[in-house]
Amino acid sequence: MLPVSSLPSQYGIGSLGKEAYHFIDFLKNAGQHYWQILPIGPTGCGDSPYQSFSAFASNPYFIDLDLLADQGLLTKEEISSVKFGSDPEFVDYGALYEKRVPLLRHAAGRIAPTDALFCDFCKKNADWLDDYALFMALKVESGMVSFNDWPAPLRLRKPEAVNAAKSRLADQVHVWKAIQYLFFGQWKILTDYAHKNRVEIIGDIPIYVSPDSSDLWTHPELFQIDSQRRLTDVAGCPPDAFSKTGQLWGNPLYNWDRLEQDDYQWWIRRLCFAARVYDVVRIDHFRGFESYYAIPAGDQDATGGRWEKGPGIKFIHVVKEKIPNVRIIAEDLGFLTDDVRRLLKESGFPGMKVLQFAFDSREKSDYLPYRYHQNCVVYTGTHDNTTTEDWQHSAPPEDVAYARRYLNVPNENDFTYGMIRAALGSVAETCIIPMQDYLRLGAQARMNIPSTVGGNWRWRVQKEALSPQLAEQLRSLMTLYGRENNLK
Repeated sequence: MLPVSSLPSQYGIGSLGKEAYHFIDFLKNAGQHYWQILPIGPTGCGDSPYQSFSAFASNPYFIDLDLLADQGLLTKEEISSVKFGSDPEFVDYGALYEKRVPLLRHAAGRIAPTDALFCDFCKKNADWLDDYALFMALKVESGMVSFNDWPAPLRLRKPEAVNAAKSRLADQVHVWKAIQYLFFGQWKILTDYAHKNRVEIIGDIPIYVSPDSSDLWTHPELFQIDSQRRLTDVAGCPPDAFSKTGQLWGNPLYNWDRLEQDDYQWWIRRLCFAARVYDVVRIDHFRGFESYYAIPAGDQDATGGRWEKGPGIKFIHVVKEKIPNVRIIAEDLGFLTDDVRRLLKESGFPGMKVLQFAFDSREKSDYLPYRYHQNCVVYTGTHDNTTTEDWQHSAPPEDVAYARRYLNVPNENDFTYGMIRAALGSVAETCIIPMQDYLRLGAQARMNIPSTVGGNWRWRVQKEALSPQLAEQLRSLMTLYGRENNLK
């Protein structure tokens, strides 16, 4: 597991350029067959990939600048004149926002509106691209404020206001479409290269859309809103080990009754699109399909929320009927009821097991390896966990002591690889290890601290860390635990 943003690059953030190809080479040499990434949508609030301006669009930051220069869309001088941050180990999102987007607009503006490949892309993706491009053009015009603060005629999508905006912002709409064209062109070539090397991409889609997204602006009827199109309840989760006051995500909640009326068409379009972009789709917060936590809009934390029923197995049956070949991983972490377990079992989708959650010294956990079944995906930790190297120092001492006894690793220097070996040696069909754990990195390499805004999603791997020696070490582990040729 390594986010695209965490790849090495001299331009401030990982991209789809040569270092992504080098990473695929590293994975091949290391005997790996899956590369799991975080959501690739354009980041919004707090730079989180789970708060995106669109459920379909891609992140412009990931477009490789050198590849644009090779196409003649940027010059080397234009690229070298911009500074994208001074620390190669961490992303500077402020610098990217100020410098990278204007550079990409220059490149996109050099694509002719009549270009045949560009026109074909626009036609094939019109069902989301037209609205997204206009949405972004309006956001720029309004100083990037939330669409909820736009003038009422635009916020409510009055036809005369929308048509006037399309005419007024036609050039900018073209630019935002062209930026998406550039990303997906680079993505297609990269994923083709991955497939040639027997590496498949596990993508990640958030169950919810952002409250400031083209999805909510364009299809408000699909969400829980009032007569003024303001959110009535928002998403989150109740108090748990991560947060005593719960997590207030603030995302719009779906109007599942309305979605059911057309056989969940919006969700089917979304999953069809994701299945074209990725080989395997991880759906974040899968339990929300069985029941979801609804928090009154305007609350300051999640303590006042309540559980409401989701669409359940009806939705899963439609997905399987409409997209029979989609491969899904269900993120089923957190507090699970019997109903959630039943839904996962009936779906047939593999759930997730996280070893950092296994060693609660107070009770036997479902995440202990001897309790696994084959149809699951095991992780040492996820993007919301600290690194395993740090966990042994920051988790409750009694839990760490339990883990050391279970793993038979009394020496703290061996702890992280003891956890990795337990994952690889389990019966779980698939095993995903964060790159930070293979590198035995500490808390500075953590990707996200839930319920916090700012300072997250920044860590980047250094090029020299992805060494031939590390690749050989990983390949030896894959061979030892019979996982080297596990790709179906």
